[in-house]
Order: sequence, then structure tokens, then C-alpha cells
Amino acid sequence: MDLNYTPRQQAFRQEVRAWLKDNLPAQKLASYDTREGFEQHREWERKLFDARLSMVMWPEELGGRGCDLTEWLIFEEEYYAADAPMRVNQNGQLLLGPTLMEFGTEAQKKRFLPRMAASDDMWAQAWSEPNAGSDMAAISSKAIRDGDHYIINGQKTWSTRAIYADWAFGLFRSDADSKRHHGLSFLMVPLDAEGVTIRPIKALNGKDAFAEIFFDNVRVPVENRIGEEGSGWHVAMATAGFERGLLLRSPARFQQPVRKLIELYKANQASADRDPSIRDAVMEVWAGAEAYALSAYQSVGRLARGEKIGAESSINKIIWSELDLKIHETAMRILGARGELLASAPQNEDDHGWLEGFLFAQAGPIYAGANEIQRNIIAERMLGLPKA
Repeated sequence: MDLNYTPRQQAFRQEVRAWLKDNLPAQKLASYDTREGFEQHREWERKLFDARLSMVMWPEELGGRGCDLTEWLIFEEEYYAADAPMRVNQNGQLLLGPTLMEFGTEAQKKRFLPRMAASDDMWAQAWSEPNAGSDMAAISSKAIRDGDHYIINGQKTWSTRAIYADWAFGLFRSDADSKRHHGLSFLMVPLDAEGVTIRPIKALNGKDAFAEIFFDNVRVPVENRIGEEGSGWHVAMATAGFERGLLLRSPARFQQPVRKLIELYKANQASADRDPSIRDAVMEVWAGAEAYALSAYQSVGRLARGEKIGAESSINKIIWSELDLKIHETAMRILGARGELLASAPQNEDDHGWLEGFLFAQAGPIYAGANEIQRNIIAERMLGLPKA
């Protein structure tokens, strides 16, 4: 693969870098797991959209810029290098958006995608249920057809930022007598619909990052279904592939904290070098982040040739989730007891949010499909091993 950039790609990089330099918020935005921070991030997303930088790889007529995936990787590299705000509408833009591109009707694309790119509509996932976490085939929430509507009853849980979102997307059992992967339909549900109740769930950091959603005879138009009735499992597996693969976690998201980790190590080298394994860990995560970046460019090259990324997305998911854990565990080892101080502690110096990142990283091996499940997928579908 030729890793040299074309003049167009170099010009795009310079444009993004200059725009970010001129437009980054003067003050760090509040956490998007708070109402104040959520709205601040929504405003930032609108600013990106107005500059045609929100969803650079989407078609222009749908709110994008028409970039290819290499240019998207360039955008991500510049975005994270600038320490720009975290993207608050990832569930919609990076998961549902590509799903609509592949399976949605033209009417659905025109209705939802431009508003999604502008973050006029904010999206939450409605996947997991109390008895169906990593095993999504065990979903029991029902969506029973009633003319040109579905009547939804059931409960979803661990829905990220659902207490602030406008819409949710997820799987519902449209055939009450079906089992496992069959009889499921993929629906988009307005969260202000009559019969929807949302209750927050606090994360490890004490913020309302998650929610459980209850559906009590909620009427949803059939036109909000993506794909054919009963084909929801096929659609959802494509969405999960986007989540585990490139789109949700670009390499730049890990290269930037690794750069900060190296700075942290250098600033504390005298104490850190008392344990030689810390230096080894810093080098290991640097190598891991760079290897993940090269792997991403390889995947982009394959997609550009018309190939598809299948079960390999499970490898990606394991790599980025465990790399994130290692980065933050190493930072906490360097900081020692100081790393346990909350951001509000007077004695806490600017630690670049290492404790917050450490707490969030614990969820990485669980969300987007538990890593144990991903290893089973790799064993069965890539290595041809018998089912466990």
C-alpha cells in the first residue's frame, strides 16, 4: 500500500487543521453525560455541520462532504490531535447512519440523515435487555403489527445517553412466536412518544451516562422500520459490524491519549523508572496504537477495492477495547495515588482526565459485544474451530 498522501488529501488535512485551530471552543465543554454538557456538544456538532465537517464521508446531499475513508481517517487524526470535543451523537452518526445508507429507503435517508449529521436529532441505542445483554438473540421486547403501526411493549437497558436523546433504534420481536434470531425487526422510535418512560442509570463516574427505557403500548409507524419485517437480525449484525470495526473507534482516538501518556511518563520519569515495567508498558501501547492505525489503513484499502469486512471486525473490537484499558492502566500506574483524585480535588493538577478515562475504559471489553463473544466469533468464523 502507498502510504503517501495525494495533493488533495494533503490540502484537506490543512483545511481541517486550520478550521479546528480557528473554531475550537475557548473553554472545555462540560461532560456530555450532563444536560448542560449535552447541549453544549450538540451546538458544537451543529458548528461542524455548518462547516461540512460533521460527517465528511457521507454524500453531500445527505449532509456530508463526499470524502473517501482515507480522508475520514485524516479528519479523525486532525480532530483528535487538536483535542477537540468528543462526538456526542456517535450512536446515530457512526452506527445508525451507515445502517440507513445500506438498508434504508430513499425516503428514510432524506428524512433522517441530514438531521442526524446536524445533530438536530440525537440518537440512543435500544439493544440490551435485562435478560439479553451480549446475547441479543434472546430479545423479548415485542413490536406487534397493527395496521400501519407497530405496538411496542418491553424494556431496554444500558441505553447510552437515552435520557437526553430524541430517538432510539433497536431490535424488537415482531413475531411473538419466533425464537432466537428469527422474527426480529429493526425499528426507529421517537423517545417522546406516548408510553415511553426513561429512567437514568448512573455510571462509575456518578453521571447519568445510561438509561433504561420502558415501552408501554408505544405506537410506531411501519415506515420507521429499517429493512423487511423479520429481517432485523441481519440489519443489526451490520450495525454491530460498524460498531466493532473502524467507524466507532478510529485509530486517532487512541494515538492521541498515547501521546499524552508519553508526556505524562516524561514528566514523572524519575518515579516511574523505579518500576521498569512501566516504561515497557508505555512502549507497548505506543506500538499497539501505531499497529492499529496501520491496520485501519489496510482495511480502508480493502474496502476501496470492493471487499467487505466481516468477522474481522471482532478482532478490531478486541484490539481497541484492550488497548484503551492498557493505556489508562499505565497512566494510573504512573500517577500512583494521585490518579485516584477526582477532578474537583484542590490537590489535583491537570491530569488530562486519566481517572475518567480509566473508569470508562472498564466498559470497553463489554459494550459493542463482550470480548469473550468476539473471541468465539473469531474462533468459529475465521479459524474454523468447533463451537464451544
